Amino acid sequence: MLEMPKIKMCDVTDCSYNKNRECHAAAITVGGEHPYCDTYMRSPSQKGGVTPTGEVGACKVENCKFNRMLECTADGINVGFHQEHADCMTFSPK
Repeated sequence: MLEMPKIKMCDVTDCSYNKNRECHAAAITVGGEHPYCDTYMRSPSQKGGVTPTGEVGACKVENCKFNRMLECTADGINVGFHQEHADCMTFSPK
């Protein structure tokens, strides 16, 4: 099993898992035809999870060069805004 990549930085400050630009979800899912952060949950107050740094649990973006059998092989990822949603900014097409 691969080690899950850490979320190095998250610029999506209105996400309930974001504390000081760090993701505190145990694991996120990136998915679909576009590299959305499926775990993004907008909240007026950041509550965060219990983990100090979130990880990428699954990636459903088939055309990303870091996707191997639905797991991310990047050293780590950055999450940021794309239009009105959170995206994996480390996404790179095959």
